[in-house]
Amino acid sequence: MVKLRDLEYLAAIAQHKHFGRAAQACFVSQPTLSGQVMKLETQLGLTLVERQSKKIMLTPAGEKLVVQARKVLTAASEFETSAKSLLDPFSGDLHIGLIPTLAPYLLPHVMSELNKDLPNINFYLHENKTQTLLKELEDGKLDLLILPWLDEMERFSRYDLFAEPLVLAASPKHALAHRESIKLTDLRSQQILSLEDGHCLREQAMGYCFIAGATEDQRFKATSLETLRYMVASDMGITLLPQLATLNLGESSAIEYIKFEKPEPTRQISLVIREGYSRMECVRTVVKTIKVVTDGLF
Repeated sequence: MVKLRDLEYLAAIAQHKHFGRAAQACFVSQPTLSGQVMKLETQLGLTLVERQSKKIMLTPAGEKLVVQARKVLTAASEFETSAKSLLDPFSGDLHIGLIPTLAPYLLPHVMSELNKDLPNINFYLHENKTQTLLKELEDGKLDLLILPWLDEMERFSRYDLFAEPLVLAASPKHALAHRESIKLTDLRSQQILSLEDGHCLREQAMGYCFIAGATEDQRFKATSLETLRYMVASDMGITLLPQLATLNLGESSAIEYIKFEKPEPTRQISLVIREGYSRMECVRTVVKTIKVVTDGLF
């Protein structure tokens, strides 16, 4: 009978590609982890790990079986979570994933109310890019995600929270500055500063810009919204920013934030969970709280 602990060791090796780091992640000694994996290989009659002098990697058999191992570990974790939720669905740990273009601007608005509405929940917040978060949700490392909805997320369940407008950020020296509002068509022939690949906001914002007839400024790709903000303030170009990132900044003479006339560009912010996720009472409370807090922000 294969033990869950052995599957944890195999999954850790797949993640870290190193016996020492995998053992550290599993809180066991390296000889213990290595010995148990060898016993598992003997039990299955398969070589799962290719051992080299400087690195290790999974064999093709190991790569196939680690996928199943992760599913079993996720199911076991959810079984334990379901049991705990029967005792009190509004207590325990909740791991939430958010993207960098949303987390620092949304969390200050919602965390106080979430802690008030769910006082027995320990919130763990994880910030990363979309694809990494989706994989960690699928692997059971995260309970839920709060991020812009994309068509590729159809395999998950969603709860729409709010539609966040995008606004134009421009230096006061720019030709589009000093307007109360603009139309998307006003971006025709403009060059737009953007984030680097991997940020879903980049694809969403540039999608609107391309439709309007704008082009992407290829001279520079930012790693964060704050970098984009500094570039705009230096009169290096214009960009689209989520409106949450422009709230509570106070007066600034370096950047003007201009709203678009309807139909304005937006991104749909949703709460995303795995199909069949067990702690639905808690999820419903999180959804309700965020909707109440963000209502009227835009």
